[in-house]
Parts: sequence; C-alpha cells; structure tokens
Amino acid sequence: MLKALAFAVGLTAMAAGAAPAAELGDDGLHKEDWFQLTFRDVGEDIRAADEEGKRLAIVFEQRGCIYCKKMHEELLSDPEVRDYIRANFMVVQYNLFGDEEVTDLDGKALTEKSAARRWHVVFTPTILFMPDKVPDGETAADAAVATMPGAFGKQTFLHMFEWVREKGYDTDEHFQKYHARKLAESGGTDD
Repeated sequence: MLKALAFAVGLTAMAAGAAPAAELGDDGLHKEDWFQLTFRDVGEDIRAADEEGKRLAIVFEQRGCIYCKKMHEELLSDPEVRDYIRANFMVVQYNLFGDEEVTDLDGKALTEKSAARRWHVVFTPTILFMPDKVPDGETAADAAVATMPGAFGKQTFLHMFEWVREKGYDTDEHFQKYHARKLAESGGTDD
C-alpha cells in the first residue's frame, strides 16, 4: 500500500510539471541538469550568456547547506521558477570551499574559495547577478548588478530574477518596491 501511495505521489508530481529533485554530486552540492559547466572564466561566461540572449548568474553553495537544499527542492523544482530562470539566465555553480580555478573579470586566477572571499560571499546560497556586458578591469563583486544572499520564498526569489532581467537596477524602483508592487498586482504572498 505504501509503495502504491509513493508511486501515485510521484505520478502526480510529474503530471504537475515538477522536476525530479536535483542529485547530489561528489562535492556534496545539488546538481541541476540545466546548470552550465564552464571553465569559470567570468568574462567568458558573461559573453557566452549574452550570445544566448541570457544573463549570467553565479550561485555559491556548500556541502550540507540546508538553505541550498531548500532552494533546489522548493524553488528550482517549481516549473514557473525553473522555466523562467532557464529561459533567461545561464547559471554557473561555485563551491564556497572549492578548489576549482576561477578567472575574475580583472584576469586574476583564483580558487572558488578565494573568489568567495574576494567577492565577500559568506552565506550559501548566494547568487551574484552579472551585467549583460563585460566591464573593464573590475572584480565580479564590483561588477555584479545585484546579489541575493540566501534562499527566500518563491515570489521573492522569482522577482529578483525578473528584476535583474528587466534591468530594474537601472531604474529608480528599488528591488523591495518592485517586489511589493508585483505582490500587490498578483494579490499573492511570498509562498
């Protein structure tokens, strides 16, 4: 009986468009099949995203992070959130304590963990939203148009991606005002 119930729940989730839970990689990070594997050269990644008509988002995670797990299981598995991000962003995952090489916008070679320190990333998940064009000589932290530290409710999370895509950072409407307006327009809450 329990197996039949689990099977029925699984079928219901698939019918609703829910993605299967992201698997854990050898590094202990959740892996989305649509995250991009790159050489982690931030300038090259910005150009690659731009060529696809997308924006670059760098997400820092760490092994055992309960908020990263929440982001993958509750937010990135939601079809509305997942589909919007996939259509509009190239997402590259970094490990807060990782040793893979990263090339900053100013050409400095770093490890993921030294990039995290240089870019002032202390929480996971943290998402750095990069500009649509490669700036000259800046660090990724200086060039980022927005940073989202932590996992939030669905609407806050989605609205941040929308605000960046719409270049809200170039307007007088602060993200918090944008988010409040979007919630009021939809009559929604941040579930």
